[in-house]
Amino acid sequence: MSLVSASFDLPAMGDYARDWALVDVETSGLIARRDRVLAVAVITIGPDGEQTGEFSTLLDPGCDPGPVEVHGLTVERLRGAPTFDQVAGRIGAMLQDRVLVAHNAQFDYDFLAYEFARARMWLPVSQRLCTLALNRQVDPPTDDMKLGTLAAHYGAPQQRAHDALDDTRVLAGILRASLREAARLDLPLPLVSCPPRAESQFTPKPPKTPCAYRNPGRMAPGGPLLQGMKIAITGETAHARAELVGRAVAAGLNMMTSVSRHTSVLVTNEPASQSAKARRAAAEGVPVIDEHTFLRLLADVRNGTVHEATVAAPLTAPSTAEGQATIAEPAGASVPEVSALTPSSPGTTVPAPRQPGEADSTLVGPLTSRRVLVLGGTHADAAAARSRVVELGGSAAVNLSTSVTDVVVLADGDKDRRMSRITALGLAVHDADWLTFPTSTNLDTAAIRPKEPHVLPRGGVIDLPMPAGKPAPEWYITATWAPQGDCEIDVVAFILDEDEQVLFDEDFIFYGAPENPAGTVRLLTGGPAEQTIALHLASLPPATRKVVVAAAIDGPATFGAVGPIQIGAAPGTSGSPLTRATLDAATTERTLLLAEIYRRGPIRRLRAIGQGYDHGLDSLARGYGVDIAN
Repeated sequence: MSLVSASFDLPAMGDYARDWALVDVETSGLIARRDRVLAVAVITIGPDGEQTGEFSTLLDPGCDPGPVEVHGLTVERLRGAPTFDQVAGRIGAMLQDRVLVAHNAQFDYDFLAYEFARARMWLPVSQRLCTLALNRQVDPPTDDMKLGTLAAHYGAPQQRAHDALDDTRVLAGILRASLREAARLDLPLPLVSCPPRAESQFTPKPPKTPCAYRNPGRMAPGGPLLQGMKIAITGETAHARAELVGRAVAAGLNMMTSVSRHTSVLVTNEPASQSAKARRAAAEGVPVIDEHTFLRLLADVRNGTVHEATVAAPLTAPSTAEGQATIAEPAGASVPEVSALTPSSPGTTVPAPRQPGEADSTLVGPLTSRRVLVLGGTHADAAAARSRVVELGGSAAVNLSTSVTDVVVLADGDKDRRMSRITALGLAVHDADWLTFPTSTNLDTAAIRPKEPHVLPRGGVIDLPMPAGKPAPEWYITATWAPQGDCEIDVVAFILDEDEQVLFDEDFIFYGAPENPAGTVRLLTGGPAEQTIALHLASLPPATRKVVVAAAIDGPATFGAVGPIQIGAAPGTSGSPLTRATLDAATTERTLLLAEIYRRGPIRRLRAIGQGYDHGLDSLARGYGVDIAN
């Protein structure tokens, strides 16, 4: 089968015709820095869609093969297989000068990167394409985005699931069909640049154990140290820094690498120094002691209060005339207190939380099951139109996809480059008046989704289900936006305690540190217009009260120019979205709080925020207790 269908000749395919290297790995676990590759398959495809090469092999990982019930690769089957370093050269030659393609490509890329690093070699990949991310853009009418589901949808035969070679052959069929759909919709490919990564970045790091005690606040003048106090050290010390930190952690103190308003005490032998920590401590009024005093106090650290899972009474949600409710948010639900940090717009009334599957009377209307793309208009007008779509029970789209059922054209929207493709696809096009009195038309059966995600308005809350008797799923919070040509958007996450502060700096997840030491929160990149925060909620420590997901613009651009950001929450990397929200900032914001996942008794909930700020990521991070080095 060719990459190019009969309806597309090669020049029309343009960016869709490349040299591809399709990859699948079977692994002993899910953590690339710890687990090993047990089997690998590579298929190369040329720009004409024809296969040019194929290689697969089992591998001896030198460790336990892990979940045999999943991949079927026992110790006996792997005995006598080559080690990865023995085949790395051949695999590297097939990847060289090609785009690496995989389903959930960051997973395969990271595992290969670690294996190449262990073999003292570079992974020769400069770009990758994730067929999962590509299909999230295409948005086919399927129950989920699993490889087998997409294979059935696109007609790619699958014989042996979790067999590396067969999965790669299935992936080839999915890639060809997905590229045809992307070309039909004129979608830019979500290619991810993969610059060479230093070997040291692939050195496994031991998880940092979170402090078991709540922060009791600042040290009183002449008072003792209490377990849970946040301690920072700056400047030269007589004792080795590692010794001081080790003794403090053993005593139950929380050692930080930066200073915030929640720091209990700064330890320094040079209180008049101009270090960043000393300046911040002076500005915040943080107590300062010298090393000798710190060591003396370490001998008698008083007992602290142990973190416990938050337990709260059920929410009460008195009804309003419009069928919505104002709910009492949990303690610590406010946005960070940052000096001169002013939100773009006031808070809004939020719907009461509900169980997945409940009917949402606030989101049922004439546009129920419809997905509407708004083009043109000022940012304020377009944002108002998208809000109106949600009020009428519909879902506001940020990009063209197969799920879009209607297009609303505002001022100058007819000049949007997507209009010609919209006309060719025969989508229903309306003017702004349609949103005042929308006429109902029958949906094409092909456009109806088996599982429509819940649509959340700004401030909306939903419970995240945790299946009883089964392993808790890893939740994926994915943010997408219209592709940008003049700026980059970074999605970040903050893992926060009861004080709305990070427990330690590593609980700030961003492009420079895409995973916390325990691997419970990770940043995944699906393309230049999509990033995901993966959360293993069941593994978060009791000290974690919430995880805040935000977006920041790198450069002078604002979210007013970027337009809306869509967030979706799905259980598992290939799961069907449980919920979806489209968030608009006002005009001048450079950072945007997207969502928070917080604990309410035994329940985890997600709230769509959509709160923008004019300041940059550094100011936002400082509000959560992290100083970003300039």
